[in-house]
Amino acid sequence: MNVALRIIAGLLAAAILPSGAMNLFQSKEKLVASGVKFSKASAPAASTPSALEALGAVGLILPAALDIAPVLVPLAAVGLVVMVVGAIIVQVRRHDAQAMVANLAMIALAGFVVWGPLRPKPLTG
Repeated sequence: MNVALRIIAGLLAAAILPSGAMNLFQSKEKLVASGVKFSKASAPAASTPSALEALGAVGLILPAALDIAPVLVPLAAVGLVVMVVGAIIVQVRRHDAQAMVANLAMIALAGFVVWGPLRPKPLTG
Protein backbone atom coordinates (compact mmCIF):
# COMPACT_ATOMS: atom_id res chain seq x y z
CA MET A 1 0.00 0.00 0.00
CA ASN A 2 2.88 2.38 0.75
CA VAL A 3 4.21 1.87 -2.78
CA ALA A 4 0.83 2.80 -4.24
CA LEU A 5 0.64 5.88 -2.02
CA ARG A 6 4.10 7.02 -3.12
CA ILE A 7 3.29 6.45 -6.78
CA ILE A 8 0.04 8.43 -6.53
CA ALA A 9 1.82 11.22 -4.60
CA GLY A 10 4.50 11.31 -7.30
CA LEU A 11 1.91 11.49 -10.07
CA LEU A 12 0.12 14.31 -8.28
CA ALA A 13 3.38 16.20 -7.84
CA ALA A 14 4.26 15.64 -11.49
CA ALA A 15 0.89 17.07 -12.51
CA ILE A 16 0.92 20.07 -10.18
CA LEU A 17 4.56 21.21 -10.07
CA PRO A 18 4.95 22.18 -13.76
CA SER A 19 1.81 24.32 -13.81
CA GLY A 20 2.64 25.97 -10.49
CA ALA A 21 6.21 26.70 -11.57
CA MET A 22 5.10 27.97 -15.00
CA ASN A 23 2.57 30.35 -13.48
CA LEU A 24 5.07 31.49 -10.87
CA PHE A 25 8.00 32.30 -13.15
CA GLN A 26 6.35 33.62 -16.32
CA SER A 27 5.12 37.14 -16.79
CA LYS A 28 1.42 37.88 -16.62
CA GLU A 29 1.38 38.86 -20.29
CA LYS A 30 2.82 35.49 -21.41
CA LEU A 31 0.34 33.62 -19.24
CA VAL A 32 -2.62 35.56 -20.66
CA ALA A 33 -1.31 34.86 -24.18
CA SER A 34 -1.20 31.13 -23.37
CA GLY A 35 -4.82 31.14 -22.23
CA VAL A 36 -4.56 31.54 -18.45
CA LYS A 37 -7.43 33.62 -17.09
CA PHE A 38 -6.75 36.16 -14.36
CA SER A 39 -9.08 37.98 -12.05
CA LYS A 40 -8.53 41.61 -11.20
CA ALA A 41 -5.95 40.65 -8.56
CA SER A 42 -2.55 42.27 -8.27
CA ALA A 43 0.57 40.41 -9.44
CA PRO A 44 1.59 39.13 -5.97
CA ALA A 45 -1.96 38.00 -5.24
CA ALA A 46 -2.12 36.20 -8.59
CA SER A 47 1.19 34.38 -8.02
CA THR A 48 0.39 33.22 -4.47
CA PRO A 49 -1.70 30.19 -5.56
CA SER A 50 1.08 29.18 -7.95
CA ALA A 51 3.64 29.30 -5.17
CA LEU A 52 1.36 27.25 -2.93
CA GLU A 53 0.88 24.69 -5.71
CA ALA A 54 4.64 24.34 -6.14
CA LEU A 55 5.18 24.02 -2.38
CA GLY A 56 2.39 21.45 -2.15
CA ALA A 57 3.96 19.38 -4.93
CA VAL A 58 7.32 19.48 -3.16
CA GLY A 59 5.55 18.55 0.09
CA LEU A 60 4.14 15.44 -1.57
CA ILE A 61 7.60 14.16 -2.51
CA LEU A 62 10.39 15.35 -0.23
CA PRO A 63 9.22 14.28 3.25
CA ALA A 64 8.70 10.67 2.20
CA ALA A 65 11.76 10.58 -0.08
CA LEU A 66 14.08 11.91 2.61
CA ASP A 67 12.26 10.04 5.41
CA ILE A 68 12.00 13.28 7.38
CA ALA A 69 8.53 13.78 8.90
CA PRO A 70 6.57 11.64 6.43
CA VAL A 71 3.39 12.83 8.16
CA LEU A 72 3.77 15.99 6.08
CA VAL A 73 2.80 14.12 2.89
CA PRO A 74 -0.90 13.72 3.77
CA LEU A 75 -0.92 17.27 5.15
CA ALA A 76 0.40 18.55 1.82
CA ALA A 77 -2.32 16.53 0.09
CA VAL A 78 -4.97 18.15 2.31
CA GLY A 79 -3.61 21.57 1.37
CA LEU A 80 -3.80 20.69 -2.30
CA VAL A 81 -7.38 19.47 -1.91
CA VAL A 82 -8.30 22.82 -0.36
CA MET A 83 -6.60 24.68 -3.22
CA VAL A 84 -8.28 22.58 -5.90
CA VAL A 85 -11.69 23.03 -4.26
CA GLY A 86 -11.06 26.78 -4.42
CA ALA A 87 -10.15 26.44 -8.09
CA ILE A 88 -13.36 24.52 -8.76
CA ILE A 89 -15.38 27.29 -7.10
CA VAL A 90 -13.76 29.83 -9.42
CA GLN A 91 -14.36 27.58 -12.44
CA VAL A 92 -18.03 27.19 -11.54
CA ARG A 93 -18.37 30.97 -11.40
CA ARG A 94 -16.68 31.26 -14.81
CA HIS A 95 -18.73 28.38 -16.30
CA ASP A 96 -15.50 26.52 -17.17
CA ALA A 97 -16.71 22.92 -16.81
CA GLN A 98 -13.92 21.41 -18.93
CA ALA A 99 -11.18 22.20 -16.38
CA MET A 100 -13.26 20.86 -13.49
CA VAL A 101 -12.88 17.25 -14.66
CA ALA A 102 -9.12 17.29 -14.15
CA ASN A 103 -9.53 19.00 -10.79
CA LEU A 104 -12.01 16.38 -9.62
CA ALA A 105 -9.50 13.68 -10.56
CA MET A 106 -6.82 15.51 -8.55
CA ILE A 107 -9.14 15.68 -5.55
CA ALA A 108 -9.72 11.92 -5.78
CA LEU A 109 -5.99 11.15 -5.99
CA ALA A 110 -5.09 13.55 -3.19
CA GLY A 111 -7.90 12.10 -1.10
CA PHE A 112 -6.33 8.66 -1.56
CA VAL A 113 -2.97 10.04 -0.38
CA VAL A 114 -4.68 11.51 2.68
CA TRP A 115 -6.69 8.36 3.41
CA GLY A 116 -3.75 5.94 3.02
CA PRO A 117 -1.94 6.58 6.30
CA LEU A 118 -5.26 6.94 8.16
CA ARG A 119 -6.89 3.77 6.81
CA PRO A 120 -8.05 1.19 9.33
CA LYS A 121 -5.52 -1.57 9.72
CA PRO A 122 -6.80 -5.13 9.26
CA LEU A 123 -7.07 -7.25 12.38
CA THR A 124 -4.63 -10.15 12.21
CA GLY A 125 -4.59 -12.95 14.61
